[in-house]
Order: sequence, then structure tokens, then C-alpha cells
Amino acid sequence: MKKYFALPALFIAIPSFAQPAPAQPGFSGEVSLNAVIVSSTSNFNVDGDTTISSLENKADSESKGLIAPLGNVAYTFGEGLKQQIYFGTTREDIAVGTLAVQLGYKHKLSSGTEVDVSFLPTVISGETWQNPYQLNTPRKETDISGNAYRLQLNSISGSGFSLDLAYATTDVEDDLTAGTDLARDADSYYAKSSYRFTVSRTSFVSPSVLYIQHDADGSASSFDAYGAEVSWFNILGRHSLVLTAGFTKRDYDSASTLFSKKRSDDEFSLFAAYEYPEFMGWKDWSFISFAGYGDTQSNLTFHDESSYLFAVGLNYKF
Repeated sequence: MKKYFALPALFIAIPSFAQPAPAQPGFSGEVSLNAVIVSSTSNFNVDGDTTISSLENKADSESKGLIAPLGNVAYTFGEGLKQQIYFGTTREDIAVGTLAVQLGYKHKLSSGTEVDVSFLPTVISGETWQNPYQLNTPRKETDISGNAYRLQLNSISGSGFSLDLAYATTDVEDDLTAGTDLARDADSYYAKSSYRFTVSRTSFVSPSVLYIQHDADGSASSFDAYGAEVSWFNILGRHSLVLTAGFTKRDYDSASTLFSKKRSDDEFSLFAAYEYPEFMGWKDWSFISFAGYGDTQSNLTFHDESSYLFAVGLNYKF
């Protein structure tokens, strides 16, 4: 799943992350247009070198600019407006840098618990190399596909405690590592628990811990991951700011025949999102800006990765 959900990904955010509007019956939503600069350094990046000569290869950095339209639409209904069907990126996810387009249903129970079930049809999708480890001959691109299913229990019994669970499948088309200890088709299981502490009327902190079990067809591609994050949400007048820092450690099940030792990764991430509503005095419009940085240090140089992103944009809420 994308960004720090269960699999590596891209940081992207849109606004309205700190001040959700009161529930209104019927349709609502928002759409944003963002100018983005993104850079990635990875031996698995298909925009990188097609041919490599060594498994000690350090990847070159690849950068590009793009225009990214994002948004969501929701339909709120039921007694007390406690039910909602939605599609797009949710405010809670985008606040901490998670891009997860999903189709979901929320129901707030009388106990105060909000149950949120969703399907993420494209969050696994992307491109990679058929054989990332192929030397001295051009590597060929292939597609990654899969689906993810998610269950969130937010504000359990009216408390600040929340639980986020997910299951995902990954399928690498024409995977030339299939049948080896590096085969990449996989099932992933994700669990994250968090607690929201109120610092003041306009500020709160949310630390969390997470666990990922990634069961790939190849034992050298399978891992268990343990991590922690902390997010700080703050409202200063009309300004909203969210800062998130995270660390995840991945331990792989076995060494592959290509490398002399079992792989182990340490991943660090930083993310910041800013919103200024009623930009230029325009009702329902906001100026937004966000930035992210991620760095993975592996005991196998081939798997070292880094990425950064910076974006500015405008959002319209309806």
C-alpha cells in the first residue's frame, strides 16, 4: 500500500486536515490542484538506469515536476448524520502524508466509536523491473497490481485511542524472480494503533506504533516490520500545520543467493502539511503546501533509497 501504509510510496497531501467541517446531510467534498516536484533515488525506480553493472550499485537521483489533481467526495446520511459513503483521499490520511485513494463506509456508533471499512483498488499499482538484479543487460519494465482492504476503529468508546488494520495483495506481472528466493508476489498484513493527546484547545499530539508482516513467495523478499510515528497538529488563527516523523525497521526472513547476508532496513520519514483557508478572500478556497522526505538505509547497498517531495496548490471545498 502506498506511503507508509504497508508498502513504500509517495507523500502527497491535500488540505482540511486540521479543521474538519461539521457533518452536513447529502453530498460534500473537495478537490485540489497541486504543482509538485518529486525526486527519488532507488535501484527499483524505472526512471533510473536501465542497465547496471554491480549489485553494489548506488542509484542515481531522478527528479521530475508534475501537476497532481486530488480530492474526495462523500455522501452523509442517516439519523444523527452518523453514516457516510466516501471515495478519494481522506482528511485523516492526507494530514500525515498518506496517499490512499479508497472507497469506504463510515458509521459512528452510540459508544462513540467510528467504524470505517474501505477498499483500496489502485494503491498497490505501479511499475518496477521484471528483474531488478539483472546485470550488464538492459532491464525491462513490468506492472505491479493488487488490492487492499482496510478496517479502522477511530475514537474507540469515545477515547483518543484508534486502531488501523489492513490486508493487501501484490502481484508483479512477468516477474523474472518468480520461483527464486526473491519472488515478489505477496500478501501483506498491517496494524497500527495510535492515541490522541490534547495539548491545548488548538493543538494535539498523536503518537502511534505499527507492525507489518509481508509474506512474499520468496523468503528473501518476506519481512516483519516494526515502527513508530508521532504527529503534531496545530491551529494558529487561520493557519493549520501538521508535522509527522516516523521510523520503521524491516527484518527479512532469509538471505538470498545473490547476497551474502540477510537484508535489514531502517527507514526514516518526515512530513509537513500547511493550509491557509479563504486564500485571497475567496470563500471555500485554501492555499496549501506540503513537503516530505524519506530515507531507507539498508545493510545491502543495493537497497538504499531516498525520496523527497515539495508541492504548493489550491483546494476548493464544496
